[in-house]
Parts: sequence; structure tokens; C-alpha cells
Amino acid sequence: MNIQLKMPANLRIGGGTIQFLMEESEKLGNKPLIISDTVMQQTGHLQKVKELLGKTSDQLAEYTDIQAEPTQENVYDALKLFQKHQCDHIIAFGGGSCLDTAKVVAVLAANQLSLEAIHAMNFDQLQAGIPLIAVPTTAGTGSEVTDVAVITNTKTAVKMMMKDLVFMPQISIVDSDFTKTVPPKVTAATGVDALCHALESYVSVKANEVTRLFSLEAMKKILNALSQAYENGDDTEGREQMSLASTEAGIAFSNASVTLIHGMSRPVGALFHIPHGISNAMLLPVFLEFSKDAIQAELATIARFIYPAAEELSTEEAAEYLIKKIQELCEQLSIPTIRDYGIDQQAFMAALDKMAADALASGSPQNNKKVPSHSQIKELYVQAYG
Repeated sequence: MNIQLKMPANLRIGGGTIQFLMEESEKLGNKPLIISDTVMQQTGHLQKVKELLGKTSDQLAEYTDIQAEPTQENVYDALKLFQKHQCDHIIAFGGGSCLDTAKVVAVLAANQLSLEAIHAMNFDQLQAGIPLIAVPTTAGTGSEVTDVAVITNTKTAVKMMMKDLVFMPQISIVDSDFTKTVPPKVTAATGVDALCHALESYVSVKANEVTRLFSLEAMKKILNALSQAYENGDDTEGREQMSLASTEAGIAFSNASVTLIHGMSRPVGALFHIPHGISNAMLLPVFLEFSKDAIQAELATIARFIYPAAEELSTEEAAEYLIKKIQELCEQLSIPTIRDYGIDQQAFMAALDKMAADALASGSPQNNKKVPSHSQIKELYVQAYG
């Protein structure tokens, strides 16, 4: 047995834990750059964070132009602000887009290299990034505990996935109170994203005994609490369970990796600008149909762990029971097909070759127990279109 588990050096979880932000920030430096978005401004959450830091406007800098699928322009604009104001650490406050952007800015600031150069090089040659505090405001991406960052290259229409310990935040504060203002559609999308992280990391060929524990606990919470958080955003218990599940799933997939869903999802997001969580949810059914024969035992184990009714079922029956439960959840959350989302059929079909090639190039499909060919991925895209 040789298990390594990577996660932030300091992780705080629970409603109200944002109260520790100033204490943690002061450990890292005197002048932070806050990377956030306009949603956090509009909800008043960003103002609360700035007040908690106890700093005047000239003692910090802020960048709030992050978009749903962050691009290299977001990274470079935030980096310029970091350098202009001579900041010494970064606070990422928002969804996965804010956190991923901040991770890359931290690494670029420490290494004085371009994003494209870093993406193309051996990460072992990189110095550790500028100190980073990650504060997620959605329950889904798990970015606060992962060594992964994904940035869209608008020149090549490719999502650049970068994975190395240099992208891991030093400190993460997971305060579920911020998720109470997340609208139902975003709650659904990010929640299913977390479910995919947990499921994929459990069935990944890179999974181990420890990561599977995190995966199982995350799936149990999500399948029991996501509909609760979706139906009633103010439900404290549902929100706390989803925030914890997202973090657990993040730890699991950061160490065991993801599989076919994420491999296929990134090209869809890069070309058609479908938010990451929604595109994952759209691809979840075809992933299960394609992979279920190879992962039947794993699906049965998950079902028996979560549902007492599955304990006495055969392996095949228990696996189908879990698939049915996931399908019912996606229906309750009104997850659309790619067609229903409004993506033009002709444009989508014309992109099949590129999407399949980009999916395989990402390396994630190779973590599937059943690895699809280029032509099989194209067919799965066609099925997912609806």
C-alpha cells in the first residue's frame, strides 16, 4: 500500500467560519488581492469580506470581472492588478471560476511565466505559488481543496486543465452560509458537479481506499441533501451538508482524478459556453449507460452504502437502483439535454471530431475502467444531445 493524500495545509469548514478570514490573511501578508465576481458584489457578500479583513481601500486590491468559464484574459488582468498594487497574497472568494483563476494567478505571479508556457511545461519545474486563501460560495466545484485549475484558452477554444500541487490553496475556508443566496439552477448545476466528482473518483482506476471513503460520504450527502437545498435555499442543514459534500468530493477527485464525464464536459464548455456543472449533468446519463457493465460492482457498493433498500439486492439490481436514483434526482433538478439548452444541432455535430479529440487529449477518459475510442465518444455526444 502506498497512498498519498494532497489537500490544503489548513482547512476550516462550517457555517460562520468566515470569521477566521482576517486571522488567516494576516498570517500570509499585509496586502491581499481579492479575486471575486459581480454576483458577490450584488449580494453584499464581498463587502462583508472586506469589512472582516479590517483594511482600508488602499490596503487591498480587488478584481471582480470573472466570468462563468474563466479565460486567459481574466488571469492576465488579475495578475496585472496583483503586480500593480504590489500585493503579497490572494483571497479567492466565489465559485469555482474565481478559485481557479486565483490559483493560476498565484502560480504566474511566483514564476514570471505566461499561462501558455506553464500549461505546456513540466509542473515539477515550477515554484510554489503566491499564498492563497480559497473561500468557495457554491457547493460543487471543490476547487478549494484541489490541485487542479481549468482556464479556457479563447484562441484555441480549449479548456486548459492544469494539475499539480503548486495550484493547491494554502488555506481554505468553507462557510456554507454564503451558499444560501445561490439560486436554484446554480445549486442544481454545482450540486451535480460535486456528484460527478464523487462518482467519477470512486470508479476511477486511480482510486484508493482513502479516496473512496471521501467519495462515498460525499455521494451519500449529495443524494440525500441536494434536492433539499434546491427546493429551499435557506435550509441550513441542507446547505451545510452540500458544502461538506462538495469539499469531500473535491478531496477525492483531486487525489483519484475524474473520468469520462469531465473529459467530455470540458470541450462542450469551451466551444458552447455551457456552465461546467450543467454540462457534467448533461453527460452523466450517457456515462452511466456506457460504463455500467465495467463498474457494476462499484455502483452496487455505492447503492448499498447509501440506501438500506439496496442492501439485499443482487449486484446488478443494486447498480440499477443507484442509476435510477441518480436519474430521479436529475429529473427533479430539471437538468436539460444539450438540445433543450438551446445548442444548435448543426454546430454541435460539426464539432464532434474536435470535442472527441480534445476529450481524449485531456487524459480523463483513460481513467475509466472502460475506455472509449474516438468514435465511441462521438456517439456518446450524439446520444447526449437529445
